[in-house]
Amino acid sequence: MKKLLALLLAAMMLMSAAAFAENAEKGTIIYGSTTELGGDFAPGPWWTNGSTDKMVRDLTNDYGVAVTNQGGEYVLNPTIAESVESVLNNDGTKTFTVKINEGLVYNNGEEIKAADFVWPMVLSCHPQLTEGTKLSGFLTYEGGEEYHDGKAEFVSGLHLIDDYTYSVTIRKDKIPFYYELSYVADKPFSMKYWLGETAELHDDGEGAYLKLDLEKAKARLEEARFYAGPDRVSAGPYSLVEFDKAALQATLVKNENYAGNFEGQKPEIEKIVVVKAETATWADQIKTGAFNFYDTIVDGDQVNAALDLVSAGGFDYVQFDRAGYGMLNFQCDFGPTQFESVRHAVAKLLDRNEFANTFCMGWGGVVNGPYGTGLWQYQEVEEWLDENLDAYAYDPEAAEQLLIEDGWIYNADGSDWTEGNIRHKKVTPEEAGTYVHNVTLADGTILMPLIIEWSSSDGNTVSELLNVMLAQGEQTKAVGMQINQNVMTFTELLNYYYRDASQGDKYAVPTYGMFNLAVGFVPAYDQSYQWTTDPELVAQGYNLPRLYDDVLDWLSMKMVYGVDSDDTVTYLTFWKQYISRWNELLPELPLYSNVYVTLYPDWLEGYEQDSFWNFEQAILYATVAE
Repeated sequence: MKKLLALLLAAMMLMSAAAFAENAEKGTIIYGSTTELGGDFAPGPWWTNGSTDKMVRDLTNDYGVAVTNQGGEYVLNPTIAESVESVLNNDGTKTFTVKINEGLVYNNGEEIKAADFVWPMVLSCHPQLTEGTKLSGFLTYEGGEEYHDGKAEFVSGLHLIDDYTYSVTIRKDKIPFYYELSYVADKPFSMKYWLGETAELHDDGEGAYLKLDLEKAKARLEEARFYAGPDRVSAGPYSLVEFDKAALQATLVKNENYAGNFEGQKPEIEKIVVVKAETATWADQIKTGAFNFYDTIVDGDQVNAALDLVSAGGFDYVQFDRAGYGMLNFQCDFGPTQFESVRHAVAKLLDRNEFANTFCMGWGGVVNGPYGTGLWQYQEVEEWLDENLDAYAYDPEAAEQLLIEDGWIYNADGSDWTEGNIRHKKVTPEEAGTYVHNVTLADGTILMPLIIEWSSSDGNTVSELLNVMLAQGEQTKAVGMQINQNVMTFTELLNYYYRDASQGDKYAVPTYGMFNLAVGFVPAYDQSYQWTTDPELVAQGYNLPRLYDDVLDWLSMKMVYGVDSDDTVTYLTFWKQYISRWNELLPELPLYSNVYVTLYPDWLEGYEQDSFWNFEQAILYATVAE
């Protein structure tokens, strides 16, 4: 038996070596991701999509006038822009005039001109085409709101000056802005591909506007959004040529027409294949050549397994602090989780230190707000955060007292709560909403049971651990709370989280009060509109936890607007106030922020990755060993 096992292992190693040799020869990266592809590769922030879809879209859509460098700072991109000039106008608005370089083309050879940068900005102000999207340029560009509201036929702050020059005027209430250079982070997109052959961009001198057949444009947008194939028009280092929905696999090939990034860097790796990595079996998958690149490993067990693979030979790795965190996301507009006391109680029913130690195994720890240990803001004020934020220490007795004080003191029949039963609370019709577990007594009293429906993705270690430590925990049952785990695909989870009616009517109905998710921050820590109370913006995909708090909304805006880009002291002052208010309201329960480890084949040279220099940026500098 031992001899047979040895032969099998030897065969597996030979298969693995052969697979790696083939990949090295072809220059192919097979990128394993535990976050499944959904197939929505539309540019951000047109729609909201998952992290792996976002990675694909960033590999295929580049050419920003301003981009972030290896330090996470915004810089102008000389590959794209010949010049960028700005002027502060007498009325308080600010105008950026951009002249792009001639000779830039899409992956299909179609020339890129100034109009390709302008029409997406007009789109973000369009009254009909913004429906169901996160496009909100109308709140930033001068004249955008008038165009959006139908009071003007053009966006006065957007001008197409000539074939290679355009200007953008920013509203005075958005000047100054801490991340001001991001105002010219515009990227080009083919209007023919996204809106169809008949769509036109015009500027008669008063401002830019779109001329199109609305229904045809809507249909084309939806088609272009999900299409993956050789005719997909894009401008990035890679082209998306295939997506297999059933296999959850995407194939990207090097774009030979790519002019390079902001440093003129072009990729050497010929092909990237993105596949689904199974959490339970990924190590076996990688040994047999199913994939050879495992990005941003989170789980401590997996990190240790990855380092074992490095020790055995054939792989290398890079590690860095995460600019993000894993969390429980609460829905704050329906069901028990609409009540702050319940959110606080859940926090005190989970021993987060034990959870982080079990999950991260020394490769991460607990955070108490919307930040990760890789953020410079965290590193600047770490001591203040430790001293001023509520750590929501594990305390079931305190959790129970919170529930009692908030009125969760009844059984289902209206009698006083008794041990072993689910707690109920008397609620108003508005609070009750359409929550499916509500109980209505004979006298019309509505009782809401302390039952939280939780959506979790399948094959997820975090979900499994949460189920054991929280949902099935004796401490949770003892206080009269019930948490029901509902396991589904990650794509299904996101549809419910976004309440995305475009994917099915059932998703628009508030169903789950809790999701376990994770977030990664981009260099611009800009939370403006993320806590908006504007119903139109919420419908577009902002404020996904549906927490409506005027103070949090105000702080999220004040943190960046009215703050000069070199005034870090003021920015951090508001950042701390924002974090503190968030920590008090607790729309999410942070579970961990960890050290990321990325595993890659040792034939890949020059691969460097950190908190704000992601795979899609780092891979451009990597080469195949001779």
